[in-house]
Amino acid sequence: MTDTEQTPKQVVEAVLNRSRPDRFLYAPNYWQWLSHHQRHRTLPDEIAHCETQLQLLEYLDVDVFSRNVYCDQTRCWFGGLCEIQWAGVDVEQTESPAGNDLLIDRVYHTASGTLTEHQRYDHAQSTLVQTKFTVDDYGSQLDAYEHLVRGRRWHFFADRYETIRQRVGEGGIVIAGELFSPLKMLHFDLGAENTTFLLMDQPDRTAELLAAHEQSQLDLVRHMAVAGVPAMMAMDNLDTAFHPPKYVEQYSASFYEQASRICHEHGSTFFIHACGQQRANLKLIASLGVDGLEGVAAPPLGDVQLDEALAMTGDRFLVTGGISAAETDGLQTRDAVCAYVRQLLDRLRPYAHRFVFAASCNTAISTRWDQLVWFRDAWQEYGSLP
Repeated sequence: MTDTEQTPKQVVEAVLNRSRPDRFLYAPNYWQWLSHHQRHRTLPDEIAHCETQLQLLEYLDVDVFSRNVYCDQTRCWFGGLCEIQWAGVDVEQTESPAGNDLLIDRVYHTASGTLTEHQRYDHAQSTLVQTKFTVDDYGSQLDAYEHLVRGRRWHFFADRYETIRQRVGEGGIVIAGELFSPLKMLHFDLGAENTTFLLMDQPDRTAELLAAHEQSQLDLVRHMAVAGVPAMMAMDNLDTAFHPPKYVEQYSASFYEQASRICHEHGSTFFIHACGQQRANLKLIASLGVDGLEGVAAPPLGDVQLDEALAMTGDRFLVTGGISAAETDGLQTRDAVCAYVRQLLDRLRPYAHRFVFAASCNTAISTRWDQLVWFRDAWQEYGSLP
């Protein structure tokens, strides 16, 4: 890098400030991919020395704009900078092996009854699976669930964030991916189907639970913003199949709008993790002050092209994406990868100040190492912005 070239951190900061960087920001996500190949002992010799995702990103000489360089892949879908603090709820957690899998059981004792949830880390697929939701019969468990929601607060460990921030250094910026909206809370605790039934059956009672969660999460947003976290994210898997516009307006908009405002008051940015279809929500999400979506996928996995999404959302909305499982499955040669990346970045040059070239959700475990190298090489060749 010459003295006049921007460091990766400066490139990230330029995009967060909606100013044109000197090249496209490229921040891939190899969290699950690396863990899978480590556990299955299938890492290529070239990267056998990489013990962490951060080391792999540094080896490839790409940018860090990540909310999972600090996460434990076997025990959580996201998080690691916060700890739940309970009031009036006693929690027991046990872990036990099941062959190569890991079983995680939690029991929540409340004044109105006991709730249990079960998760399983699937070794073969390198993913965490919910095998029993915390609430599976809300007709008899709602009182206990109310105790759980009202008794749950989050403590942010600023020192943990500072440690990983210093480790990344000029390599980029660490996103605090610790948040989730009131609607996503119900998805996590009841599943999407029972969430819909509960919202229909008990609208007033559910509204109180959603409001309680919103306030505790907004407290967490404030703590992270005051601590100087430059970017944070709600891990909502925003998808119109589960977050249709009517639901977003009724159950999530208040949280998104207030979280965005708090972030902006402290010079931070607020993102939402996205999966699947986004078109119907894009203008609504942008209108709430949200800074951007992580992981917009083009068809067939999504329903909007990246340049369309950027054009639809105004001049301040940020979008990450460009590489989904559809691309890694379909682009099997170096020439095919290079042609795709060149065409994509050519289309997105007018939006380079609002775009992060990245995985649309995650990097599929079936992706070959040489494909990752090809994408990196193509970005290096076609990603400059004269």
